[in-house]
Parts: sequence; C-alpha cells; structure tokens
Amino acid sequence: MSYEIEKTEAEWRAQLSPEEYHVLREAGTERPFTGEYTDTKTVGVYGCRACGAELFSSETKFDSHCGWPSFYDARNSDAVELLEDNSLGMRRVEVRCKRCGGHLGHVFEGEGYGTPTDLRYCINSISLTLKPAGD
Repeated sequence: MSYEIEKTEAEWRAQLSPEEYHVLREAGTERPFTGEYTDTKTVGVYGCRACGAELFSSETKFDSHCGWPSFYDARNSDAVELLEDNSLGMRRVEVRCKRCGGHLGHVFEGEGYGTPTDLRYCINSISLTLKPAGD
C-alpha cells in the first residue's frame, strides 16, 4: 500500500518513542485503561501522532468503558482506511491512518451502544494527539 507520507523504518524509529512505534508501525495495542485519552472530555480534534492528520472529533467520542478511547465515526471518511484483520483467530477490522498507514486500532459494529452509526472505533491513545478547540 502506498501512502502520502512514506518513511523508512529507521526514520519512524527516530521520530516515535518505542511505545508509539510498537503501536503505530507494528500494530501493537496499549494496555486497557492506561492511555491518556481514555477518559478525556476535552473538546477538540484528535490527530495521528505519527503524521498529524485529523482523524476524530471529540463530538463523536463516547464512553464505551472498554479501556480505550471510543468514537462512533471518523472526522472524515477519507482520513482512515479499514482493513480486514484475521489475526488472533478472529475477524476484525483494523483502522489505519490513510495518510501514513499508522495503526490506530479496530472498529466494531453492532455492539448496541446506541450511537448514531452503531460503530465503535476503538483507538489506542498513543496513536493520537489531541488538539483542543481554540488552539
């Protein structure tokens, strides 16, 4: 897959912390209930920590109590790409930043949260940077 922002693995390692690299470039997952944005209520826009692309709005963030920040929609459907993920012996849908290919998390549907889209974008805090409104 080709992305607007292409870097070597050495360049990504130099830019990202080891934890950020593990999640964003190796499709890792941070431990539940440990991320800085899990319970954040700040109004603003969440961008990709690797490239800054605007991905999610605080307007679509909701409390799913799953241990990771949850959104019911992406800020712009062109901001993320969805890929089938059959790892761990199950079918899931991986969410990546469409600009740099960074792994963000997974999206689930039909869980009964009562959101407008019936989707839960379960996103690693470490994949995101929050830009508060007005900044």
